[in-house]
Formats: sequence, C-alpha cells, structure tokens
Amino acid sequence: MLMKRILSGEAPSLSFEFFPPKTDNGWQKLLENIQQLAPLNPSSVSVTYGAGGSTREKTNDLVLRIHREIGLTVVPHQTCVAATHADVRAILANYAEAGVENVLALRGDPPQDQENWHPPLEGFSHAADLVSFVRREFPHMSIGVAGFPEGHPETPNRLLEIEYLQRKVDAGADYIVTQLFFDNRDFYDFCERCELAGIRVPIIAGIMPVQTRKGMERMAELAAGARYPAALLRQVLAADDDESVRRIGIDWATAQVDDLLKNRVKGVHFYTLNSADATLEIFQRLGLCPALSC
Repeated sequence: MLMKRILSGEAPSLSFEFFPPKTDNGWQKLLENIQQLAPLNPSSVSVTYGAGGSTREKTNDLVLRIHREIGLTVVPHQTCVAATHADVRAILANYAEAGVENVLALRGDPPQDQENWHPPLEGFSHAADLVSFVRREFPHMSIGVAGFPEGHPETPNRLLEIEYLQRKVDAGADYIVTQLFFDNRDFYDFCERCELAGIRVPIIAGIMPVQTRKGMERMAELAAGARYPAALLRQVLAADDDESVRRIGIDWATAQVDDLLKNRVKGVHFYTLNSADATLEIFQRLGLCPALSC
C-alpha cells in the first residue's frame, strides 16, 4: 500500500526499520525477528541502504523477501550519493515491477576517503534532486524523506535546514520520517518549525531505545549524532550492568511513544537494530498489540 494512503488515515502509522545482515546467521536471526514482529501488523517496514550503495543487492533481496514472503508494506531506502540516474532508474524499476510502491529518498553519506566529494556524472547532488527524479520517473510511487529534529549535522544554520527540507517536499516528497531523538520537545519544536515554513506533509517520529552504554557511545559518534537528555544520562550512569541499561532504555522509549501517541503524532518509526525484543515490549506495555499477537 502507498505510504501516503496509510498516512491519510486516522490511526497513527507504526513502522519498523531493518538493515541487511552481513552473515548467513544474521539473515536467519533477522527473518526470525521479522516473523515475531509481523503479527503486530505494522503499517510498513523499511530497509536501509548501505553507505555508497554498499548493500545494494542485499537491500534488494531483503525488500523483495519481505514483500513477497511476509506480505508487509515495505519502504526501501534509496541513497544517491554514489548513484547515477541509470542506477536509480534500474533499482526502482525492479521494485515497481515487483509491486513495491514506496521509497525513502536519501542523499546518503559521502565516502569517508573523499574530502571534497562530488557526485558522479549523471548523478545527484542533493536528496531533493533524487526526489524530483523519482517523482518524474515513477509518479505512482510514494516518496518519503528524512528530517532531523536535533538539527542536520552538515547544516548548523537551523533556518537553512528547514529551507532544504522544504525543497525536498516541494520536489514531491509525500512525508517525512525523522532521525532518532530522545527528547520529545525536540520533535514537537521541529514540527512547529516545519509548519511555520509551510511544510504540511505528515511527519513520522523516529524512536530507538538505548540498549547498552557502548551503543549510546556509537550513536553519539555517528555523523547525525544523538543528544541525550541529562535525565536519561543520569539513569544510565547509575546503572549496574547492561541489562539495567536496557531496562532504562525501554522505559524511556515507552514513555516517549506514549506521549507522542497522546499528542496525535501521524506515526512512530521504530529503529529495531534487527531485534524484536524491545519493540515487542513497548507494544505490550502500551496495549498496541492486536488480539493474540503478543
């Protein structure tokens, strides 16, 4: 189903994100976790695309398996940082032929070994260029784009940040899904700034529970970073072990989702890290499970 149709309904969209594993064992575990989450009837699931297209074939395989074998609405990520028009046309034509109707259009991270990155010939400089291309070449597809409640790492000017987002919407994006955040006030402020700029498309909130201290450190080091509220940090620093950290992370994320749903957010997107446990527990606590599903 088209994401724009899903998001036009009254009920909030609840979606999950997965990434292609690197090993056969990882694939088996991921498919088991997807089977555990499928009974929750997610509005959609998304599949990431590695930096520079490094997981192109694996992303394609996972998208089609979920679509054909599990029957869920799937949203493949498509980056353009190392892609040409022909590359993207071929990938999306393959999806369209299989009946996949959605795409999340992203620029992606430039190669780390290229200080002065330039797009390839017949390539794309910005995500807005990719959105425009997809809208023109595949007008039937529903297109999502990324938003950054805590600010885009490459655009410290918060006015320009929203202007660039507006360009993606003007180019044809149907909805926005945000990067993860840990303070709902950042999300609500982001939504208000979008509204002031005239951005009217639905905005889906991205949530990922803290699992371990090392995981927190990795998230803070990523290009997009992560801002941890002092209240969350205080609890994690006082925890005795990773199981305690995991409990704190699920408690925090559950409270975030509860507050978002009470404030009638259009959707919540769960960054699952290919594991079902935390998402299942949040659904159970908030009474979001369909009858007999968990």
